[in-house]
Formats: sequence, C-alpha cells, structure tokens
Amino acid sequence: MAERSWTFGGALKGLFTKPTIDETTWDDLEVALIGADFGPDLAEPILEEMRAGVERFQITDPKDLKRMLRESIEERLAKYNPTLTLSERPAVVLVVGVNGVGKTTTIGKFAKFLRGYDRSVVVGAADTFRAAAVEQLATWADRAGASIIRPQAPGQDPASVAYQTVDHAMREGIDIAIIDTAGRLQTKSGLMDELGKVRRVVEKLSPIAEVLLVLDGTTGQNGLAQAEAFIEHAGVTGLVITKLDGSAKGGFVLAVQERTGIPIKLIGQGEGIGDLTGFTPHVFAASLVP
Repeated sequence: MAERSWTFGGALKGLFTKPTIDETTWDDLEVALIGADFGPDLAEPILEEMRAGVERFQITDPKDLKRMLRESIEERLAKYNPTLTLSERPAVVLVVGVNGVGKTTTIGKFAKFLRGYDRSVVVGAADTFRAAAVEQLATWADRAGASIIRPQAPGQDPASVAYQTVDHAMREGIDIAIIDTAGRLQTKSGLMDELGKVRRVVEKLSPIAEVLLVLDGTTGQNGLAQAEAFIEHAGVTGLVITKLDGSAKGGFVLAVQERTGIPIKLIGQGEGIGDLTGFTPHVFAASLVP
C-alpha cells in the first residue's frame, strides 16, 4: 500500500489529540509549521504567541490550542485584502510569472472563474516568445468560453498583441481583458523592460486593473525567490497560488503574504478548469487547521 503524503493537518491531528499540553507539544508544533513551509521567520512568532496565550489563559487542553492556532492564522491572513479590483470596463489584467508555474493554465481557469459570474472575457496571447504558449492558451480560452487575440505573425511584439486585446475589448464591450506575458527572456532586465513596454502601451488605452503574479505552491520559498524580480519591477497587485497540494505546503500562503506585503487573490487546488477560486482567509485557515 502506498504511503500517504505528509500534510500539516495530519501532523496537527496527533498533536491535538494528546491528553494535555507539554514541552513535546511545542517541539511537534514547530516541526509541523516548518514542514508546512511557514518558514522560521513566521513559525517562531506564531509559537511565541501560542505559548503566551497558553500561559495567560492557563490552557491545558490541546483542543483550545488548536482553536488559538486557527484564529491566529486567520487573523494574519486577513491583514491583506483579497478582493479583485475589476470595476473598470474593460478591466485589464496582466498575468506575470516565471515559466513552469502554470501561468497559461491559470489564465484559462481565471477566465472560467469570471465567466461563472457572467462576465465576458477576452484573452490576449502576448507571450509571443513561445509558439506553444499561444496554442495552449487558445485551448484553455475555448474551454473557458472566452475569446482570444493571437499574434498576427510569429514573434510579434508582445506590446502590440496586448494593445490589440484591449482595443478589441473596448470595441466589443467585453468586460475583462486578461493578457498573458512572457515568463523568460535572455535577461531579467530584458524581461522587465518588455513588461514595462506592455504596461505603457496598454495604459494609452485603459488603466490596468490588476497585475497578478502566479506562484507554484509546491515550490514554496524557492518559487518566491525566482519571482522576486516581478515583485520588484512589475507593479504586482495580487498573487495567485497554484498547485496547492492539500495542506502540505499551506504555510507558504501565509508566508508569501507576510514576506511580500501583497495579497493573495486566487488559489488553485486542482487540475480541473473549475479548480481556481477566490481566496477567503476564514475558509483557508479552517482547511489548514481542521
């Protein structure tokens, strides 16, 4: 029989079913927090907060500690506003991120998510450096019920594709324009220059409502390090966390908000087109600490 994968919830289960709180409780909780990718900078203050609460309120029942932990995580998550800003018409959304994080599939899922709210959507295939990206995006757009603006020639200037996408949305009265962007060029500065050009060209037509950075939840802190150039230069307004495998790396969700100061706005927890949802701190904290 295959061994079940480790989860944060599973690690906590043994901890919170013990008869009382003792020194091993704190050791086990620290191991669980680090294992779930909270990172030491976040695990340490959470542990200190829990210890202080247990001492202050004379708590001995691990079930009360569990409730405190859930409330602490929820409170920290709720410091950031997860609301998508999509009131402009068209609302223009740039989607950025390194190649391999699931950016193209996320755009398809996001289009489907918006179509579920009866919003019309056009997708712009401005990652013109990868021919396969255009075809992949077209497949996802079709599945989502969104229209797509493709490059008119191989290697077309990404900014011109973005411009055509927003122009099309304005002429056709489409609610939301989602623009795919390149995840890799020869140099980081070249990539950021390209994104800057896309922004400038689009903003001649319409303000940009959101710049969403896609991060792969399974890569955790390493994935964040790869994406820091986008955070520094691309004007990121919200994060999308994909590939959240249960609660194994769930701590990354809180750690990434704390480290970047940028709210998580969408999370993906499966492979299906309907598996991208808005981010709700209360629901996520309850799933993390069941």
